[in-house]
Amino acid sequence: MRLLHIADLHIGKRVCEYSMLEDQRYVLRGLLDLLKREESVGRGIDALLVAGDLYDKAQPSAEAVQLMSEFLSGVASAGVPAVVIPGNHDSAERVSYAGDFLAQQNVYVSGAYRGNVEPVVLNDEFGPVSIWPIPFVRPADVRAVLPEAKIESYDDALRALVESLPVDPSRRNVAVTHQFVTATGSAVDRSDSEVSVGGLDNVDVDVFDAFDYVAVGHVHRPQRIGREAARYAGSLLKYSLSEADYDKSAVSVTMGAKGEEPGIELVPLKPLHDLRRIKGPLNELVSDRVVAAADSQDYLHVVLTDEHPVANAMARLREAYPNVMNIEYDNARTRAAGVAADAAAPDDNLDPFELFCDFYKSQNGEGLSELQRKVVTDELQSAGVM
Repeated sequence: MRLLHIADLHIGKRVCEYSMLEDQRYVLRGLLDLLKREESVGRGIDALLVAGDLYDKAQPSAEAVQLMSEFLSGVASAGVPAVVIPGNHDSAERVSYAGDFLAQQNVYVSGAYRGNVEPVVLNDEFGPVSIWPIPFVRPADVRAVLPEAKIESYDDALRALVESLPVDPSRRNVAVTHQFVTATGSAVDRSDSEVSVGGLDNVDVDVFDAFDYVAVGHVHRPQRIGREAARYAGSLLKYSLSEADYDKSAVSVTMGAKGEEPGIELVPLKPLHDLRRIKGPLNELVSDRVVAAADSQDYLHVVLTDEHPVANAMARLREAYPNVMNIEYDNARTRAAGVAADAAAPDDNLDPFELFCDFYKSQNGEGLSELQRKVVTDELQSAGVM
């Protein structure tokens, strides 16, 4: 059996005030093409797993809902069952609207946790595979359903929830979940667009030891969690500058017989526009040579190294790169400002000339020239403070 695992679609997301809807439509169409292509070559995908954060907001825009509807309709038309759960960005009630009708189209959308998690059971030549959709939960959600369980943390909550499931260990079992899952002794690589509360929301991966594969959402970089068969799929697109160096992908999971390690393959996701960083002096960045080196339509974060602010820098950049998201400077002045933020307060015993020299250096990263020192001295003397 072959499963395709994706997560963190964040439909409706805006990055630096740029709408990602067309970029999301492009990558979702690529996924639908993949489902159809794999079927045509005899390597069909048997189920799509969507591990939460369908939308970027609990109350998504009409355009975002329409795009998600088009995507799930396309999945159903391709004849591929889909198991979908809400994430922490979603409203579980809105996501699961018309769930009974969708299930008739083999699109199984989990609602809010109310104590019952029903598996979606698929079959292949090795027998049944039970796919358990476990929506995003908070400790209070589980505590309300399992009042006798001792629940003080997210880990306690998920442990109690999983232990309450009638998982048959003789079958192959797959969990689809959306939590901050970690492995003892291993760091999780996160981006700055993900929400966490100081590590208090983490769930140890051993909670899911009963499952042959664990399809996880919430962290935006594709990565394993302690073992190969527990993975974050990552987000569909780069949703912050901290993700600029991440390669985006879906996870293809091939389930063999019970007891066999699933086969894992990362399927690259091609974006409409990449998100990347460029750095250098303005005149060099807008030169024909640099502009032609990559797709000028990409979303760009620009770091200018010019020593002094350049007039109309954004306008000049957007003539060459229409999708510049933001610019910042990295030069002696900004580096000195960073040092100055941590520096001790100035010495009150310094005379006005020394104070001005220190101030100038903190702002510009270099001291006064001989000519500048003379000008400052003359001005202070004429003002009668020296």
